[in-house]
Amino acid sequence: MSSVISLLTPTAARTHFGLLLFLRVLSGLGEGVLFPALHSLIARWSAPRHRSVIVSVILFGTDAGIVVGMPVAGALTDHGFAGGWPSVFYVFGIVGCIWTVAWCLLCYNSPSTHPRISSVELAYWRSVLGTTYLVSRPRTPWRAVFTSVPVWALAVAFFANNWGFFTLATCIPLFMYDVLGFDMTKNGALSAVPFVSGILVLPFGLLADWLRTPGRLTTNAVRKIFCACGFISTGCMLIAVAYSGCDRALVVILMFIAVGCTCLSYPVVTVNQLDLAPLHAGRIMGLTHFFGSLAAVGGPHAVGALTYHRSSRSEWQKVFFLAAGLFAVGAVMFVVFGSGERQRWAERDEHCRQVDPQCSQLEETVNRQPSAADELQLDSTL
Repeated sequence: MSSVISLLTPTAARTHFGLLLFLRVLSGLGEGVLFPALHSLIARWSAPRHRSVIVSVILFGTDAGIVVGMPVAGALTDHGFAGGWPSVFYVFGIVGCIWTVAWCLLCYNSPSTHPRISSVELAYWRSVLGTTYLVSRPRTPWRAVFTSVPVWALAVAFFANNWGFFTLATCIPLFMYDVLGFDMTKNGALSAVPFVSGILVLPFGLLADWLRTPGRLTTNAVRKIFCACGFISTGCMLIAVAYSGCDRALVVILMFIAVGCTCLSYPVVTVNQLDLAPLHAGRIMGLTHFFGSLAAVGGPHAVGALTYHRSSRSEWQKVFFLAAGLFAVGAVMFVVFGSGERQRWAERDEHCRQVDPQCSQLEETVNRQPSAADELQLDSTL
């Protein structure tokens, strides 16, 4: 839906602003279900001890898309067909439609529903996750979710993370154009440079999973350390950008470091849903992503409000101070109230126990975390 809307956007923009606004809202609705759907799949297609790096690899696509998309969009705006800027929407819309076809042909809900999976691989997933995890769709304990302090702490952290991310992703080009004076082609290329550091999300994900192995640190400690370090360091870099003046090279370097620092928090805000309740991770992601979406709307809107008069360096300082302050609040909230442990209400489905007395015994088998030796033996077999 978002890709089709992208194809229709230039026509809507020429027709009426209200039609354009309506299509943008529909596009947001189409993208809003993405992360909840991903986490529902990740819970059924990943081993618990590798989830930090798996989610990091998947979400690295976000930064990769920005790195490719910004310079391409800048070049198409200056030199593209159909009048320049409309070609951006046409090109990306076509790419999205092609991807959608591939996704529908290749993606399946779980290993148990995949028609081409081998018996060896299916046995691996049954051993790692348990049979129930591959087919079960338990009733969501909404009351427990909405009254869970760790869930709300994660929601606050998600809000802070998205506020900073979308402030950088959507407003760096505006800052470089208004304050630093780059033309659109150079603007697109240099605006993408900070997001090259997004490749750090992969080693940070590996580090998080390595630290979570038995004998090192608990998942709870790893999540809180990564969140605090990522949020605080990113906030410090944004404050440094605010005082960097109009030094183009220094601004690009500081923003590069800032985006790199956000990679520390990726193994927290995008993985913690799977820590708290794997089978309900999609629903929890929907809840936390809702607050993240509010930040995605509020961040650029705040930029517009704070830079409305002159879009000068002094006004942009307020933008960076606000983002840094929200990062600090998010870090404090998650360190104090967050958790990396599976919640008690997620361990058993009350309705299932009432209907089937054997369900408790089955769930204990399912929820048992496989040892490293179990997985290594299965890896050797594969």
